[in-house]
Amino acid sequence: MMICGIDEAGRGPLAGPVCAAAVVLPADFPVNTLADSKKLKPKQREEACRIITEKATAWGVGWASHAEIDAINILQASLLAMQRAFDRLLASLPEPWPDSLVTEAPFGRPFVPALIPAGLSAVVDGLHTPALPISCTALVKADDTVHAVMAASILAKTARDQLMVYYGSLYPQYGYEGHKGYPTQKHRELVLQHGPSPIQRKSFSVGTGDRGLGTGESGS
Repeated sequence: MMICGIDEAGRGPLAGPVCAAAVVLPADFPVNTLADSKKLKPKQREEACRIITEKATAWGVGWASHAEIDAINILQASLLAMQRAFDRLLASLPEPWPDSLVTEAPFGRPFVPALIPAGLSAVVDGLHTPALPISCTALVKADDTVHAVMAASILAKTARDQLMVYYGSLYPQYGYEGHKGYPTQKHRELVLQHGPSPIQRKSFSVGTGDRGLGTGESGS
């Protein structure tokens, strides 16, 4: 059996996309390099990210934009990003498969639906699961207990931070390279001073920090 760990980063910010990652680790992966991404310093995350992308059996990163967050709410956008990350993971799985495929079509004719290896299941950090073509379990604090989810947490956080640094160079008046879009006092002041940025989540309240749609959970 293989476990696909899934986690997201960026539920809480006032700007930018939400990012999700999906990771399958081999049995010999050096798990001592892993932890909940929020407990690692930036350089530790970057080094762990390098090891994960080099040694993972498969991995994928998916996104949902600020516009999608405003359109469907942060919870649904997070789940959409997870689906996209899983799709990217499937595209990166090696051939031949780590486990043999046993699914059969009608009349006993073998086939490969979406190229999913037998025995693959997913664990997602949190309370909700995305719609995936495999068994999927939601587990609170999985990013602190399940190695594959820890790895996903690290990839998602690192990828999103890198993108927000890039947005910082595009829109220097908003300081994204520092606060990464999170609702810091400085970020609020800059938005009130300059107006909404091109990547602002307009369904999130800048003045109070309350989510405009009221459907998200405490963000990561």
